[in-house]
Amino acid sequence: MNPLEFKRSMLTRRAFLANSGLSLGAMALADLSAAEGRASGFPAGDGAPLGPHHSPRARSVIYLHMSGSPPQLDMFDPKPRLQELHGSLCPKSFIEGKRLAFIKGHPTLLGSPFSFGRYGESGVEVSELVPHMGQIMDRATLIRTMHTDQFNHGPAELRLFTGDRNVGAAAMGAWASWGLGTENRDLPAFVVLTSGGTDPSAGKSVWGSGFLPSATQGVRLRGSGEPILYVSDPKGMDRNLRRRTLDALAALNLRRAEQQGDPETEARISQYELAFRMQASVPELMDIGQEPADVHELYGSQPGQASFANNCLLARRLVESGVRWVQLYDWGWDTHGTGTGDDLLTALPKKCRETDRAAAALVLDLDRRGLLDETLVVWGGEFGRTAMNEARNGSTYWGRDHHPDCFSLWMAGAGVHRGRVVGETDELGYTIAEGAISVHDLQDTIMHLMGLDTRSMSYPYQGLDRRLVGAADHSSVQHHLFS
Repeated sequence: MNPLEFKRSMLTRRAFLANSGLSLGAMALADLSAAEGRASGFPAGDGAPLGPHHSPRARSVIYLHMSGSPPQLDMFDPKPRLQELHGSLCPKSFIEGKRLAFIKGHPTLLGSPFSFGRYGESGVEVSELVPHMGQIMDRATLIRTMHTDQFNHGPAELRLFTGDRNVGAAAMGAWASWGLGTENRDLPAFVVLTSGGTDPSAGKSVWGSGFLPSATQGVRLRGSGEPILYVSDPKGMDRNLRRRTLDALAALNLRRAEQQGDPETEARISQYELAFRMQASVPELMDIGQEPADVHELYGSQPGQASFANNCLLARRLVESGVRWVQLYDWGWDTHGTGTGDDLLTALPKKCRETDRAAAALVLDLDRRGLLDETLVVWGGEFGRTAMNEARNGSTYWGRDHHPDCFSLWMAGAGVHRGRVVGETDELGYTIAEGAISVHDLQDTIMHLMGLDTRSMSYPYQGLDRRLVGAADHSSVQHHLFS
């Protein structure tokens, strides 16, 4: 028996439930009553504070991640001077002492083959590739000076979503789930939707719970077919039988928790119970066929098909139903230019056509429903792309290599300024001239908008107080991004 467990009273919550004969249904009712009593706060536990650290602006977050990193110079950061110097050798300072993923030798500068136009009353310049996103710039803040310290996809995605370049840390959505709980007991606090044919480069770790309780990890929902694998009852088992089965399993797990003192056992029980409730709540929620024709026209969504457009519509339905964090991953933005499958002239326009309309529709739809003021929408990749043509192995296709020093990202909702451009890169779009914002700054800012302070929120693990953003990090909340 674990002696640490018995530093507490011998009559722990687990022991009481295990010996009292209470069913899992009764336990769920008690938890629900407690949740209603304390609103949305930190999960119950030793030393865990209740509620946000300060008044939140965002009730929910929808993060649209373009896995592979969109080329900012072809979408959101026009550079006339780069156009003029297209085809000439890049400055030596671009390559001397620099680590580049694939570029060898002395590359040539690559101007964008796409034109830019000004959109809305704010006159923000956006590429012809994303005209729908251009139309929502009056509702968004465009940041042109994001930067990271990672230049490979997996570590950069881990840094962006977990704060650590290595596998094993907790995702932002998991921190929000642990820190704020859920607003809908029948749905997870953290939901993940994917498109593009495969998972992001960093895999499922970017929505994992890491060292936090496993119940905080992202729950992946499928855009077509069965929403969640292995949640449906097997043949021959009805709802009443499943209820009795879970009650019996809960009694065994609670007894085990009493003996071993492992909090993950209780987390497993809560996950079983959530899955039982989701059997009734998720199928209806995922049925976008209930939406009127004008909504499908807005998003470009088609019921029954897995797509980024369908996922954007589902994201709106999820936050409308009380889900706190919705993460969309769309793979296929790695435009190296090794062939027509990843070049600027063929592959990039295709990806933009698949995503532009729906991303903009999400912002418009949230706004017209009165949800944008309390929902933060973020769009971006894990790093940027170079101002030089990669020309890997002598390829004649146009493409750009990985570039961590500057990239573009936009945010809308939750008090974020409307119609504003933040930061400026140099005339060739290679370095930041002013207004640098790191990925840790972004994490601080997102969590602040949710009412959470990353420095005050920590979790003990292996002798350390683990945080999303390290205590010694020089990042800060970017207050100038919101009113």
